[in-house]
Amino acid sequence: MWVLARKEIQGFFGNITGYLVITVFLVLNSLFLWIFDSGMNILESGYAGIDGLFIISPWLFLFLIPAVTMRLFSEEFRLGTIAILKTRPLTDTQIITGKFIAGLTLVIIALLPTLLYYFSVYILGETRGNIDVGGTFGSYIGLLFLAAGYVSMGLFASSLSDNPIIAFLIGMLICFVFYYGFDQLASVFSSSNTQLLIMSLGINEHYISMSRGVIDSRDALYFISLIVLFVFLTKLVLKKRV
Repeated sequence: MWVLARKEIQGFFGNITGYLVITVFLVLNSLFLWIFDSGMNILESGYAGIDGLFIISPWLFLFLIPAVTMRLFSEEFRLGTIAILKTRPLTDTQIITGKFIAGLTLVIIALLPTLLYYFSVYILGETRGNIDVGGTFGSYIGLLFLAAGYVSMGLFASSLSDNPIIAFLIGMLICFVFYYGFDQLASVFSSSNTQLLIMSLGINEHYISMSRGVIDSRDALYFISLIVLFVFLTKLVLKKRV
Protein backbone atom coordinates (compact mmCIF):
# COMPACT_ATOMS: atom_id res chain seq x y z
CA MET A 1 0.00 0.00 0.00
CA TRP A 2 2.77 2.44 0.94
CA VAL A 3 4.80 1.37 -2.09
CA LEU A 4 1.78 2.15 -4.27
CA ALA A 5 1.38 5.56 -2.64
CA ARG A 6 5.06 6.35 -3.22
CA LYS A 7 4.79 5.28 -6.86
CA GLU A 8 1.83 7.59 -7.43
CA ILE A 9 3.62 10.55 -5.82
CA GLN A 10 6.74 9.95 -7.93
CA GLY A 11 4.58 9.62 -11.04
CA PHE A 12 2.86 12.95 -10.31
CA PHE A 13 6.21 14.74 -10.17
CA GLY A 14 7.54 12.74 -13.12
CA ASN A 15 6.32 15.38 -15.57
CA ILE A 16 5.87 19.12 -15.72
CA THR A 17 2.11 18.90 -15.07
CA GLY A 18 2.58 18.04 -11.40
CA TYR A 19 4.81 21.04 -10.75
CA LEU A 20 2.56 23.28 -12.82
CA VAL A 21 -0.60 22.38 -10.85
CA ILE A 22 1.04 23.14 -7.49
CA THR A 23 2.69 26.32 -8.81
CA VAL A 24 -0.62 27.67 -10.10
CA PHE A 25 -2.24 26.97 -6.72
CA LEU A 26 0.50 28.83 -4.84
CA VAL A 27 0.64 31.74 -7.28
CA LEU A 28 -3.13 32.30 -7.15
CA ASN A 29 -3.14 32.14 -3.35
CA SER A 30 -0.27 34.63 -3.21
CA LEU A 31 -2.00 37.03 -5.60
CA PHE A 32 -5.23 37.04 -3.60
CA LEU A 33 -3.48 37.35 -0.23
CA TRP A 34 -0.74 39.85 -1.05
CA ILE A 35 -1.39 41.61 -4.40
CA PHE A 36 -5.03 41.85 -5.43
CA ASP A 37 -7.19 44.59 -3.94
CA SER A 38 -9.68 42.39 -2.13
CA GLY A 39 -11.10 41.70 1.29
CA MET A 40 -8.59 38.87 1.65
CA ASN A 41 -5.47 41.01 1.15
CA ILE A 42 -3.30 40.65 4.26
CA LEU A 43 -1.53 44.01 3.83
CA GLU A 44 -4.80 45.93 3.53
CA SER A 45 -6.76 44.14 6.23
CA GLY A 46 -4.95 45.76 9.15
CA TYR A 47 -5.28 42.44 10.95
CA ALA A 48 -2.46 40.01 11.73
CA GLY A 49 -3.91 36.83 10.29
CA ILE A 50 -4.12 34.66 7.19
CA ASP A 51 -7.88 34.06 7.24
CA GLY A 52 -8.00 34.79 3.51
CA LEU A 53 -6.04 31.60 2.85
CA PHE A 54 -8.81 29.53 4.41
CA ILE A 55 -11.46 31.38 2.38
CA ILE A 56 -9.84 31.08 -1.06
CA SER A 57 -8.19 27.63 -0.73
CA PRO A 58 -11.44 25.57 -0.80
CA TRP A 59 -12.28 27.20 -4.14
CA LEU A 60 -8.80 26.64 -5.54
CA PHE A 61 -8.93 23.05 -4.29
CA LEU A 62 -11.96 22.56 -6.56
CA PHE A 63 -9.45 22.64 -9.43
CA LEU A 64 -6.23 21.48 -7.76
CA ILE A 65 -7.48 18.26 -6.19
CA PRO A 66 -9.40 16.87 -9.21
CA ALA A 67 -6.25 17.64 -11.23
CA VAL A 68 -4.19 15.65 -8.71
CA THR A 69 -6.58 12.69 -8.57
CA MET A 70 -7.85 12.48 -12.15
CA ARG A 71 -5.19 10.00 -13.30
CA LEU A 72 -5.08 7.79 -10.22
CA PHE A 73 -7.56 5.25 -11.59
CA SER A 74 -8.47 6.50 -15.06
CA GLU A 75 -4.89 6.04 -16.25
CA GLU A 76 -4.84 2.49 -14.87
CA PHE A 77 -8.00 1.67 -16.84
CA ARG A 78 -6.81 3.43 -19.99
CA LEU A 79 -3.47 1.61 -20.07
CA GLY A 80 -4.86 -1.69 -18.82
CA THR A 81 -2.48 -1.75 -15.84
CA ILE A 82 -5.36 -2.12 -13.39
CA ALA A 83 -5.33 -5.88 -14.15
CA ILE A 84 -1.64 -6.06 -13.19
CA LEU A 85 -2.32 -4.04 -10.04
CA LYS A 86 -5.09 -6.45 -9.07
CA THR A 87 -2.67 -9.40 -9.24
CA ARG A 88 -0.58 -7.94 -6.43
CA PRO A 89 -1.23 -9.05 -2.84
CA LEU A 90 -3.44 -6.05 -2.19
CA THR A 91 -7.16 -5.84 -1.53
CA ASP A 92 -9.31 -3.26 -3.31
CA THR A 93 -9.49 -1.30 -0.05
CA GLN A 94 -5.68 -1.24 0.22
CA ILE A 95 -5.33 -0.11 -3.40
CA ILE A 96 -7.84 2.71 -2.87
CA THR A 97 -6.23 3.67 0.45
CA GLY A 98 -2.77 3.77 -1.14
CA LYS A 99 -3.98 6.09 -3.88
CA PHE A 100 -5.91 8.18 -1.33
CA ILE A 101 -2.74 8.60 0.77
CA ALA A 102 -0.84 9.64 -2.37
CA GLY A 103 -3.47 12.22 -3.31
CA LEU A 104 -3.66 13.70 0.19
CA THR A 105 0.15 13.78 0.48
CA LEU A 106 0.36 15.78 -2.75
CA VAL A 107 -2.17 18.28 -1.37
CA ILE A 108 -0.14 18.60 1.84
CA ILE A 109 2.99 19.24 -0.26
CA ALA A 110 1.09 22.03 -2.02
CA LEU A 111 0.00 23.50 1.32
CA LEU A 112 3.39 23.43 3.06
CA PRO A 113 4.76 26.55 1.28
CA THR A 114 1.73 28.52 2.55
CA LEU A 115 3.30 28.34 6.01
CA LEU A 116 5.52 31.15 4.72
CA TYR A 117 2.42 33.39 4.85
CA TYR A 118 1.99 32.51 8.53
CA PHE A 119 5.63 33.19 9.39
CA SER A 120 5.59 36.44 7.39
CA VAL A 121 2.61 37.75 9.35
CA TYR A 122 4.12 36.45 12.60
CA ILE A 123 7.37 38.36 11.98
CA LEU A 124 6.11 41.48 10.18
CA GLY A 125 3.15 42.28 12.42
CA GLU A 126 3.20 45.60 14.25
CA THR A 127 3.64 43.52 17.39
CA ARG A 128 5.85 40.55 16.60
CA GLY A 129 3.99 37.27 17.12
CA ASN A 130 0.60 39.00 17.29
CA ILE A 131 -1.27 36.22 15.49
CA ASP A 132 -3.71 33.64 16.75
CA VAL A 133 -1.41 30.59 16.58
CA GLY A 134 -3.95 28.08 17.87
CA GLY A 135 -6.74 29.40 15.66
CA THR A 136 -4.52 29.41 12.58
CA PHE A 137 -3.35 25.83 12.97
CA GLY A 138 -6.88 24.76 13.88
CA SER A 139 -7.95 26.26 10.56
CA TYR A 140 -5.19 24.32 8.80
CA ILE A 141 -6.60 21.12 10.31
CA GLY A 142 -10.04 22.05 8.98
CA LEU A 143 -8.53 22.67 5.54
CA LEU A 144 -6.86 19.25 5.63
CA PHE A 145 -10.17 17.58 6.49
CA LEU A 146 -11.79 19.39 3.56
CA ALA A 147 -8.91 18.37 1.27
CA ALA A 148 -9.25 14.73 2.36
CA GLY A 149 -12.95 14.86 1.48
CA TYR A 150 -12.16 16.32 -1.95
CA VAL A 151 -9.49 13.64 -2.55
CA SER A 152 -11.98 10.85 -1.82
CA MET A 153 -14.42 12.43 -4.31
CA GLY A 154 -11.66 12.82 -6.89
CA LEU A 155 -10.74 9.15 -6.50
CA PHE A 156 -14.34 8.14 -7.08
CA ALA A 157 -14.52 10.35 -10.18
CA SER A 158 -11.26 8.86 -11.49
CA SER A 159 -12.70 5.35 -11.17
CA LEU A 160 -15.68 6.27 -13.36
CA SER A 161 -13.83 7.07 -16.59
CA ASP A 162 -10.83 5.98 -18.67
CA ASN A 163 -10.35 9.60 -19.72
CA PRO A 164 -8.47 11.76 -17.16
CA ILE A 165 -10.08 14.97 -18.45
CA ILE A 166 -13.57 13.57 -17.97
CA ALA A 167 -12.52 12.32 -14.52
CA PHE A 168 -11.27 15.84 -13.74
CA LEU A 169 -14.59 17.43 -14.75
CA ILE A 170 -16.65 14.88 -12.82
CA GLY A 171 -14.46 15.30 -9.74
CA MET A 172 -14.71 19.07 -9.92
CA LEU A 173 -18.51 18.88 -10.27
CA ILE A 174 -18.90 16.52 -7.28
CA CYS A 175 -16.66 18.68 -5.10
CA PHE A 176 -18.53 21.83 -6.15
CA VAL A 177 -21.92 20.29 -5.35
CA PHE A 178 -20.82 19.18 -1.90
CA TYR A 179 -19.05 22.46 -1.09
CA TYR A 180 -21.54 24.96 -2.52
CA GLY A 181 -24.53 23.13 -3.95
CA PHE A 182 -26.18 22.08 -0.68
CA ASP A 183 -26.11 25.66 0.61
CA GLN A 184 -27.86 26.86 -2.55
CA LEU A 185 -30.39 24.04 -2.36
CA ALA A 186 -31.15 24.94 1.26
CA SER A 187 -32.02 28.51 0.25
CA VAL A 188 -34.93 27.18 -1.82
CA PHE A 189 -36.79 26.05 1.31
CA SER A 190 -38.53 28.45 3.68
CA SER A 191 -38.33 26.25 6.77
CA SER A 192 -35.24 27.03 8.83
CA ASN A 193 -35.09 23.46 10.11
CA THR A 194 -35.09 22.11 6.56
CA GLN A 195 -32.42 24.62 5.59
CA LEU A 196 -30.21 23.58 8.49
CA LEU A 197 -30.68 19.89 7.67
CA ILE A 198 -29.74 20.32 4.02
CA MET A 199 -26.79 22.60 4.82
CA SER A 200 -25.50 20.03 7.30
CA LEU A 201 -25.21 17.55 4.43
CA GLY A 202 -22.77 19.85 2.62
CA ILE A 203 -19.12 20.50 3.31
CA ASN A 204 -19.25 24.27 3.76
CA GLU A 205 -21.26 24.24 6.98
CA HIS A 206 -18.74 21.94 8.68
CA TYR A 207 -15.69 23.58 7.14
CA ILE A 208 -16.75 27.06 8.31
CA SER A 209 -17.08 25.68 11.82
CA MET A 210 -13.59 24.12 11.72
CA SER A 211 -11.98 27.10 9.97
CA ARG A 212 -12.71 29.18 13.08
CA GLY A 213 -10.02 27.10 14.74
CA VAL A 214 -12.47 25.07 16.83
CA ILE A 215 -12.32 21.34 16.10
CA ASP A 216 -15.74 19.90 16.88
CA SER A 217 -16.02 16.11 16.92
CA ARG A 218 -19.26 16.33 14.93
CA ASP A 219 -17.50 18.14 12.10
CA ALA A 220 -14.61 15.68 12.15
CA LEU A 221 -17.07 12.78 12.09
CA TYR A 222 -18.83 14.33 9.09
CA PHE A 223 -15.62 14.46 7.06
CA ILE A 224 -14.59 10.96 8.10
CA SER A 225 -18.03 9.66 7.10
CA LEU A 226 -17.77 11.49 3.76
CA ILE A 227 -14.38 9.93 3.05
CA VAL A 228 -15.61 6.44 3.99
CA LEU A 229 -18.67 6.91 1.74
CA PHE A 230 -16.66 7.79 -1.36
CA VAL A 231 -14.03 5.13 -0.68
CA PHE A 232 -16.88 2.62 -0.49
CA LEU A 233 -18.40 3.92 -3.75
CA THR A 234 -15.00 3.72 -5.44
CA LYS A 235 -14.67 0.13 -4.25
CA LEU A 236 -18.06 -0.71 -5.76
CA VAL A 237 -17.03 0.79 -9.11
CA LEU A 238 -13.74 -1.17 -9.11
CA LYS A 239 -15.57 -4.43 -8.49
CA LYS A 240 -17.90 -3.79 -11.44
CA ARG A 241 -15.19 -2.60 -13.84
CA VAL A 242 -12.55 -5.24 -13.17
